[in-house]
Amino acid sequence: MPTSLTLDTARCSEGKLTLRAAGEIDLSNVDVFDQTLGAATAEAAGRGETLTVDLTAVEYLDSAAINVLFTRADHIRLLANPLLIPVFKVSGLSELVAVESAG
Repeated sequence: MPTSLTLDTARCSEGKLTLRAAGEIDLSNVDVFDQTLGAATAEAAGRGETLTVDLTAVEYLDSAAINVLFTRADHIRLLANPLLIPVFKVSGLSELVAVESAG
């Protein structure tokens, strides 16, 4: 059974494209996360923008989710739940992607 995950792509008040995720990202739902992130990244890149991936409402992500973020590292910035910051540091993702803590 897939873990609960909600994904929403919208333009924020400044007009920049943002992908907001809520719940948990793991092997059971990583494919939908990957597809949604890919589409949003392509849309942002088509406008010469960097996609903001808002993970402030994500409580857990596994290595499959980290791998998906790595594949798009050149085209995203992360806004993250403070609990996830150590994961981004240990994995090395924070060396490639701008990561901002939401707390």
